Amino acid sequence: MAQFTWGAAAVADRLELGCRGAHSGDVTEYPLVAAAALAGVSDPRVLDAVASVPRADFVPPELAAEAERDRPIPIPHGQVTTQPSLVATMVEALELTGPERVLEIGTGYGWQSALLARLAVEVWSIERWDDLAARARMQLARLGVTNVEVVVGDGSEGVAEHAPYDAILVSAAFPRVPAPLIEQLAGNGRLVQPIGRGGDEDVVLFRKRDGALERVRTVAEARFVPLVGRQGFAA
Repeated sequence: MAQFTWGAAAVADRLELGCRGAHSGDVTEYPLVAAAALAGVSDPRVLDAVASVPRADFVPPELAAEAERDRPIPIPHGQVTTQPSLVATMVEALELTGPERVLEIGTGYGWQSALLARLAVEVWSIERWDDLAARARMQLARLGVTNVEVVVGDGSEGVAEHAPYDAILVSAAFPRVPAPLIEQLAGNGRLVQPIGRGGDEDVVLFRKRDGALERVRTVAEARFVPLVGRQGFAA
């Protein structure tokens, strides 16, 4: 990895130098870091995770050449991976410092799971489709990631047996946060979820205080697949 401090200002400076033909090569070597920084991500730990986890290992092999582009990539069952800069934005909003236990709703092929694994002590990830979960487990194991457990199940109901979680990241849209996820979030915990019906959402950061969720701010505007399950939309 290039040796400089990851941060929005640092990356912007190097992009400006690059436009003048005087860059050192580090930003062009890590285009997803540049995309995340330009989207406003400034946490060096998040940017370091983006630089350190090869996205090409977490997309369909025939689309590996597209992995360094800041765009969604289709995966089976009509799903798509989340745009990398949006992943980084959502992850940063959780304000992870290292000792947290995280619940991820929607594993996909596992790139976001791998980022969370570098930022927290333990990650539980729930995926609706067993073949996607198997693929994610395989790729995480290949990279030596040992602190992520991928389970198959109904993401709208969370993983109650391992609660509470200090942070929850939901990668599918629903008009409200499902009650089981609120229950499984620890006091003062953070939760990020796209709020909407699937297709045009506000990605919202919530914090749990006195047993209830408080809306903190809108993190981004984006389009997500709908959250399907007993506490979400019908399949």
